Amino acid sequence: MAERGNVNQPLVRHTHRERVLHWLAVLAFLAAAVSGLALFHPALYWLTDLMGGGTWSALLHPFVGLALALVFFLFARPLWQENRLNPQDRAWLRGIRDVLDGRDERLPEVGKYNGGQKVLYLAMVVCIALLALTGLVIWRRYFAGFLPNGVVRLGALLHAFAAFVLVAGVIGHVIAGLWIRGTVTAMLRGTVTPGWAYKYHRGWFRQMIRPQGPR
Repeated sequence: MAERGNVNQPLVRHTHRERVLHWLAVLAFLAAAVSGLALFHPALYWLTDLMGGGTWSALLHPFVGLALALVFFLFARPLWQENRLNPQDRAWLRGIRDVLDGRDERLPEVGKYNGGQKVLYLAMVVCIALLALTGLVIWRRYFAGFLPNGVVRLGALLHAFAAFVLVAGVIGHVIAGLWIRGTVTAMLRGTVTPGWAYKYHRGWFRQMIRPQGPR
């Protein structure tokens, strides 16, 4: 891999650890989403076939949900500082129409993650934490039987709301990843071209090509 400061070689964007945890989180999310939707409404019960039937869906859903929370927070915790919103990110968010129209010259330079990615990161942190906590509240086999019915009902409502926001956020994340060519490849290979970095994350690009590397 190229040394920092060399603009002719790929730049490392995602470490091996980040990529492994990311794809493990994807698998856990799919299992949790499929089993959760199957149990949420009778019209979606056919999804239980993907999990081995209704009994297996009900049994596995809490466990894959906990697996998702564990893997996601292992992935997200080291990225906390890089995902804090700054004035450039807020200006980028205010210029979202320019983002969608491809008018990059009107946008401020952003670091490794732009304002949209940081908002999604924060939303996912909140939603997955809420899903884990409310999931324990409504887990009848182990916990719900010890709690008042009103608490369990509130937990179920918050669980459904957090799941809806999370699924919507993931759909947006997938669309953005497919829309910006090279994003999915970066999460597979771990690297991006200098041109990609300069176009979409110019502040991070400048940081990476300094001889001393990122601070």
